[in-house]
Amino acid sequence: MRERIRAIRRNESGFTLIELLIVIVILGVLAGVVVFAVNGISDRGTKSACKADVKTVQVAAEAYYAKNSAYAADMAALVTAGLLHSEPSSTEYTVTYAANNATNPKTVSVTGALTGGGAC
Repeated sequence: MRERIRAIRRNESGFTLIELLIVIVILGVLAGVVVFAVNGISDRGTKSACKADVKTVQVAAEAYYAKNSAYAADMAALVTAGLLHSEPSSTEYTVTYAANNATNPKTVSVTGALTGGGAC
């Protein structure tokens, strides 16, 4: 009976501690690669959203000019005129609107800047 139990125990197979640690390290490396890859995708999405908001405000400003023969004083006037749903706001970027430049009164400037720095 004892010999049978010893034979069964010798034939048992399983993973050693080293094998399990190697698998855990490999999974950790793969998780790190995925985190950095997703972070890059998110940055591009923020930049694209900023560009889209800048273009939307530019189009609204031109529509206001076509209707009133003058540019709106600020983005709030574009919202009041119904050309924008709301002023673009985000913690990741800002969109600035400047109309009626002193050197050329029939101009409008819409720019975007990322919070971390740089234009969008």
